[in-house]
Amino acid sequence: MKIALIALQGDVSEHKRAIEAAGGEVVLVKCRGFLTDCEGIVIPGGESTTFMRLMRRAGIDRELVEAKDAGKAIFGTCAGLVILGRSEYGLGLIDAEVERNVFGTQRESFEAMLKIPVLGEEPFRAIFIRAPVIKEAGVGVEVLARIEGGIVLARQGKILVSAFHPELLGDSRLFEYFLRMIEDA
Repeated sequence: MKIALIALQGDVSEHKRAIEAAGGEVVLVKCRGFLTDCEGIVIPGGESTTFMRLMRRAGIDRELVEAKDAGKAIFGTCAGLVILGRSEYGLGLIDAEVERNVFGTQRESFEAMLKIPVLGEEPFRAIFIRAPVIKEAGVGVEVLARIEGGIVLARQGKILVSAFHPELLGDSRLFEYFLRMIEDA
């Protein structure tokens, strides 16, 4: 299964390893024209303002909208959540109001054990780095995990978003879940 990984900036190598560990084949994307050849798309964490500027320059922002309209599965982590959600930095592809850097600066980064029923009984160790949260989710948004401060994992149709970095600790369950979303479609 080919997964397009938007490789303009952010923690691309960590996402590549995590997608491959889950069983996906990664195609690194730096310009328009590659998303249609892949079954799914991943937008990694990074700096959302820079990320959007680079995506606009490359035309990938418009291609993401087209991919969503064509029914492609898309997974955004951290900055990817900001880009997919509703905010001044986002494309509004998921009906969720997103706020950036809710927990503070890099110094206030933290870990939390999350209960995510769609991943099974075992808690998921999540790392939050300058993390956004979903402050308000629309009617069609399924909340998969939350912590004090907001929603940190959600799904709307074929779009999955995470406020934390699931690629950093070697637990591939969330990427496996994303690949199952693609298969189930």
